[in-house]
Amino acid sequence: MKTSELDYDLPEALIAQSPCEPRDAARMLVLDRSTGSMREDAYRNAAHYLRPGDCMALNNTRVIRARLFGRKDTGGHVEIFLLHEEGPGVWRALVRPSARVKPGTQIRLADGVAVTVEEALAEGQRRVRFSQPDVLSVLEQVGQIPLPPYVHRDTPDANDLRRYQTIYAEQPGAVAAPTAGLHFTDDVFAALDAAGVQRVYLTLHVGYGTFKPITADTLEAHRVDPEDFVLSEAAADQLNAARARGGRIVAVGTTATRVLETQFRDGSFRAGAGVTNAYLYPPYQFRAVDVLQTNFHLPRSSLLALVCAFAGPEFTMEAYRYAVKNRFRFYSYGDVMLIL
Repeated sequence: MKTSELDYDLPEALIAQSPCEPRDAARMLVLDRSTGSMREDAYRNAAHYLRPGDCMALNNTRVIRARLFGRKDTGGHVEIFLLHEEGPGVWRALVRPSARVKPGTQIRLADGVAVTVEEALAEGQRRVRFSQPDVLSVLEQVGQIPLPPYVHRDTPDANDLRRYQTIYAEQPGAVAAPTAGLHFTDDVFAALDAAGVQRVYLTLHVGYGTFKPITADTLEAHRVDPEDFVLSEAAADQLNAARARGGRIVAVGTTATRVLETQFRDGSFRAGAGVTNAYLYPPYQFRAVDVLQTNFHLPRSSLLALVCAFAGPEFTMEAYRYAVKNRFRFYSYGDVMLIL
C-alpha cells in the first residue's frame, strides 16, 4: 500500500488545541463495517452501541512530566525531553539544542537537581544521567506535561496536567497519552456497567515514536518503535472468558489494540510483559479485536494505517473526509470514532 493513500487535507483550525468539556461531550462518529454506514453521536452514549458481555480493554498507562528545562553552567538554556528509562537515573532523551551540549555537560534543573548529558545515540537521541535515581519524583516537582507538537501553548496550562491523562491512568511511564481513553467519565463507566459491558486494564507505555510519520513510499518499508507493555493473568483470563461467552473485545485505542494483537496466540489471549513493535497495516487480519475506539489521527501515520487495516482503507478515508467536512475536532484533544 502506498503511503500517499494515507494523505488527507485537514484545515489547521480542526486540530484541537484544548480538550472538550466535559470529557464525554466529545463528538463520536460511529462506523458500522457490516453495513458501511456512518452516524454521529456524543461519546456519552457509547454504551448504546455495545452489548452485554462485551469487554473493553483500556490502557492504564500514566503520562509522566517528561519535559524538563534547565541551564548549563555557562547560562545557556537547555530542554530535555525524556523518552525511555534505561536504568535507575539513566534515560534516553531528546536534548535541545543538542549540537551545543557536549558529552559530559551538566544541566541544572530546579531544586538543585543536576542532569549530565552523555553520548549521542541513534535518531538524534542522547543518554542523560540524573544526580538522583528516583527520577519520577523529580519530574513531579520540576517537569512539564509533554503535549504533542501540534498542541501549541505560549505558557504552560495547568489544566493539561489533568486533561492530558485518562481518569484511570495508574502506571507511570508514557510520554504521550492513550488519547482514545480521554473521553471516559464516571458517568460513562456507570452506563457501561448498566449495559453489562465489562472492562479490563492493560499497560502500554506510549512513546514519542507514536508521532513519527511514515516517510517511506510504502507502508511495508516503515518500522515502529518498540514500547513496553504488560498484560496480566487476570486481564487475559477475563478477555478469554468474554470471548468464550460470545462477547466482543473492544479495544480502546491503537495502543491497547497492539497489545491485544501481540498477546493473542493460538486462539487465546496470553498474559505477558515485554516490548512490542507490532505494526498493523492493510491487509492485516485482526484476531483479537472486534470493535475499535480511536481518535482521528495524523496523515501518513502508523496509527492511521492501523485504523485502515481495521475498517478498510476506503471506508476509513471516507470517514475522515466526512469528519473534515462536518468539522470534527482532530488529534489528541479531538473527537472520537467507534468502529463496529
